[in-house]
Amino acid sequence: MHCPFCRHPDSRVVDSRTTDDGTSIRRRRQCPDCSRRFTTVETCSLMVIKRSGVTEPFSRTKVINGVRKACQGRPVTEDALAQLGQRVEEAVRATGSAELTTHDVGLAILGPLRELDLVAYLRFASVYRAFDSLEDFESAIAELREQRGSARGEDDGRQADSGPGGTVEVPVPATAAD
Repeated sequence: MHCPFCRHPDSRVVDSRTTDDGTSIRRRRQCPDCSRRFTTVETCSLMVIKRSGVTEPFSRTKVINGVRKACQGRPVTEDALAQLGQRVEEAVRATGSAELTTHDVGLAILGPLRELDLVAYLRFASVYRAFDSLEDFESAIAELREQRGSARGEDDGRQADSGPGGTVEVPVPATAAD
């Protein structure tokens, strides 16, 4: 590290600390030549390889902006979007890889977005997974219903009633507890 004051090619680390969010390291350094102190901030670079082959730095802002479009008109706050962006960045950094594809970033977005808002999830997934038919939407919705039902330990709020013609699904009336 060159001294920013005298351009001496070396420096000594006096103190190191991680930043509040833990994504970078702040170091106090001292030049052995002029004895002046300066601060550096070190971050791990994370690169995203786009479909065109172009590589660019990961941007939490780009993730949030893309998700914001899917959440348009939905009851999703800016704070929730910021938290989602942070979760996505933590997930992609946790892979330990210095380079990721846009596909990997999209996969990291889908999980937290599903928890945030199901309609926004479907909107995002329809673009990300390139839905091109009504059946694609229907299968995605069926998958969400199945996951939601298994998470609650229920089927989708219906009970089976066996009659003379076979099994018929009957809607269960909502109670005050629902």
